[in-house]
Amino acid sequence: MQHGVLSNDQAARAGLGRHSVTRLVSEGHWRRLGRGLIFTGRQEPPWLALAWGGLLLGGEASRLGSSAAGYLHQMRPDPPPEIAVLVPHGTTLRDVPPWRFTQERPGIRTRSVRSPPRTSAEDTLLDLCADMTEGDAINLLISAVQSRRVAIPALRRRMAARSRIRHRHLLESLVGEVADGIQSVLELNYARRVERPHGLPRGTRQQTNAAGHQRDVRYDEFATVVELDGRLGHDGMGRFRDMHRDNYATVSGEATLRYGHWDVHELPCLVAREVGYVLTLRGWSGELVSCLNCRQLPLTEVFLP
Repeated sequence: MQHGVLSNDQAARAGLGRHSVTRLVSEGHWRRLGRGLIFTGRQEPPWLALAWGGLLLGGEASRLGSSAAGYLHQMRPDPPPEIAVLVPHGTTLRDVPPWRFTQERPGIRTRSVRSPPRTSAEDTLLDLCADMTEGDAINLLISAVQSRRVAIPALRRRMAARSRIRHRHLLESLVGEVADGIQSVLELNYARRVERPHGLPRGTRQQTNAAGHQRDVRYDEFATVVELDGRLGHDGMGRFRDMHRDNYATVSGEATLRYGHWDVHELPCLVAREVGYVLTLRGWSGELVSCLNCRQLPLTEVFLP
């Protein structure tokens, strides 16, 4: 019995006959979950009990997948109303809410992990991304890697083992970005919309200075820092920490530029112009490149000293 759930066969092996089970249910001590499943409690069965019920129905080799595994791996905040149960190829079971049974093709995913048994974190992430938009897939991958729920080497191995992956090109390129230190969608957009298309030098990501401050992007040779601020963590004490970090950078002889989501997404060419101008003042001998958007909004229209 797991989390108060047992099958009729388990009840029988424990010495409880059909009539005893029926009496316990009729008196309200236990509840039937359907398909020969019993919950040994009076209250509504919790989600985890339902998950174990699906595994009992699926058989010994079954495991949780998709959003159910994602919830257990803390990749989604709420338990899904539909519980995906993966069963061996050739096993046919009729779906009964809240359970959805899916046959697994051999060799697609690695062995089950943890309890209740589920797909690995890396396989779960790929399964979830297959049902997401590109933007949501980016957010999930960055969050999963940053929180260390998913390991990049293992994720690369699982991607290589699958012949078909939705968003493969996006995910493969994104894994490389995250491995280089990018930790948010804002940082990703800065690299792809500001830094690279305009020929700016490649900055160092997530560098920590002597005072323990972590900088989003630092151009070491030119003592210039670009801070990329999302909405969270930059109010109240977060705002004070930002100010202290910027002041420390100034005292240390660094120039700090700060941008948010709107700047990077809506005005990447203007941001590139500002960063390039400061880098030039500090010794950069490179030349800013005009991208397609720059041609629509010439950089000469940007006001700088």
